[in-house]
Amino acid sequence: MTQHGEEAILARRAETPDLRLATDPQQPRLDDTPPPRSPAVPDGPPPESLPPEGPPPVPLAEGELPPDRSQAILEAAKRVGALLKKKEHRFALAGSVAAYAHGVSKSLQHDADFCVRPQDAEAVAATLAEAGIEVRTPPEDWLIKATCYGQNIDIIFELAQQPVSAEMLDRAEEVPVDSVRMPVLSPTDLVRSLLSAFSEHHCDFGAVLPIARALRERVDWERVRDDCGDAPMSAAFLFLLERLNVIAPRKEQS
Repeated sequence: MTQHGEEAILARRAETPDLRLATDPQQPRLDDTPPPRSPAVPDGPPPESLPPEGPPPVPLAEGELPPDRSQAILEAAKRVGALLKKKEHRFALAGSVAAYAHGVSKSLQHDADFCVRPQDAEAVAATLAEAGIEVRTPPEDWLIKATCYGQNIDIIFELAQQPVSAEMLDRAEEVPVDSVRMPVLSPTDLVRSLLSAFSEHHCDFGAVLPIARALRERVDWERVRDDCGDAPMSAAFLFLLERLNVIAPRKEQS
């Protein structure tokens, strides 16, 4: 029995393949997979051959606007304002660009706004179209839209829920907008128009707060309260200004 058992063990050993450790660098792997490459040396040129500051900036083409959105809106506002001045249209700059013209830090929003009288809207639109500026009529019946330098321009003839009047344009102040002088809504009319635009669907106090803070010494707040203080959103914003000590509380009338 012992002899036959030894013969069986020798037979099984003969059938077993000769195994080698995969970690032996001198022996091939069982699955013939090549060993992984060492990550010590990367592909490509050595680091010292690369430029120290990266590739040079691509220069802007002639007439191309800078990538800064605020500056692009400002350039569009300057061109439209210059065109309207040349044709002697009555108008006033409004919105965030008007706030910038009055000294508020440059943080322009979405577009540039211009106020004109309702009876002048068609003539203003024709002037812009003659200059190659795209003009279109939106569904809203209180403004005309245009596109200049790829930026949106709103030609508004109803502001603060009232038609733009000659008296409002008379109160406008001619100030430089960057390098172009043009009429700009007075600080009081500007703030009044921003507060009147508040609604349940559009109530961005954060955008108007820095404007009110910067212009607080130049705004007739009693007139603002009289004109729009009864509206819930406007009243809430005025209360916020009082709590922040931007404006004084309204004196109780005896």
